[in-house]
Amino acid sequence: MTLQKKIVTKVAGLSAIFLMAASISACSPEVGSEEWCTDLKEKPKGDWTANEAADFAKHCVF
Repeated sequence: MTLQKKIVTKVAGLSAIFLMAASISACSPEVGSEEWCTDLKEKPKGDWTANEAADFAKHCVF
């Protein structure tokens, strides 16, 4: 096998692994849903982004 074919084979293999991992990973819940609010309550408040805090206040508090 030539070096070029080896590189193409490795890139194709890594791409397949990435696509498989992406397809079986869990999707995050929709912002504002009950599951999203619960997930955010469990997350340390110091790790929240400004957008998450605003969305939490908008959808989960009021």
